[in-house]
Amino acid sequence: MTCVCVDAMGGDERPELVCEGIALALERDGDLSVLVTGTDEVVTPFCESHERATALVASEVIAMDEHPAEAVRKKKDSSIVRGCAAVRAGEAEAFFSAGSTGAVFAAATMGVGRIRGIKRPALASPLPGLNGHQTVFLDLGANADVRPESIVQFALMGSAYARTVLGVESPKVGLLSNGEEETKGSELALSYHRALAEADCGFVGNAEGSDLLLGDFDVIVTDGFTGNVALKTLEGTAKYILANLKAQIANSTRGKAGALLLKPALKELKDDLSGDAYGGAVLLGTKAPVFIGHGATSVTAIASGTAAAAGAVRSGLVDRIAAGLAE
Repeated sequence: MTCVCVDAMGGDERPELVCEGIALALERDGDLSVLVTGTDEVVTPFCESHERATALVASEVIAMDEHPAEAVRKKKDSSIVRGCAAVRAGEAEAFFSAGSTGAVFAAATMGVGRIRGIKRPALASPLPGLNGHQTVFLDLGANADVRPESIVQFALMGSAYARTVLGVESPKVGLLSNGEEETKGSELALSYHRALAEADCGFVGNAEGSDLLLGDFDVIVTDGFTGNVALKTLEGTAKYILANLKAQIANSTRGKAGALLLKPALKELKDDLSGDAYGGAVLLGTKAPVFIGHGATSVTAIASGTAAAAGAVRSGLVDRIAAGLAE
């Protein structure tokens, strides 16, 4: 049975919503057990009423607006720190939280530990594309400043994820830049390009912003600053399109009639863009799978994040990353 530790206190939503997501994950997967970390009044009643759920009581909570590194150092009995420590101790095989990305990154790096040889773990997530194609995009914000050697490691880790989780046999890696020509980009981007071109990592050239959703790359790498800006731009664009489309439909009788016919397709599009099916981003480079969900999460996203963490354990993702680096 696969055991995943889930932070019940993470995210902007009430802890009860997170617990509902855990319950859904347990219902869907009979070979899953969950170590639920959080305050006593939240986790103990939940675990007493759910089989395969065990409480890990923590007296402190790291808020979304706290300084991540300082909070992790000061709040040793927080749900995030206790959860990562439980994974390191072998009480669980993976960790999932919809809490502060910075706090989870800091706690996981120090608590779970890095794979031997990894300089900087990176946040990655599959992006939806045309005809069911998915592109692994990293770094999504864990590392604002990145050296060329770390970009190469990002490419290797992203490729391992694409092979293990998405089933891509020989991932094609691209570098996010402002043009497909190898001469395009800032001095830093050009240094990334040279490092990737010299490495054996499946690098095929530069990727433009449009390639994130429309291209045929399997992995696209960049630094965390650029990656986070690009990701938030995509999320904002998706929200704008859906909100504008909804408003246009509401203002037209013909639109309302058409919406009834298009409702299944629109729901599928909304689900695809929301990312709930993925549950969040995975922190690649740690000794055990660590997943981080959106703060404004949902029951479905919590269940998906828990399932994704369990899936990463079962597929041997960490071992595949370690093997890729050794090669």
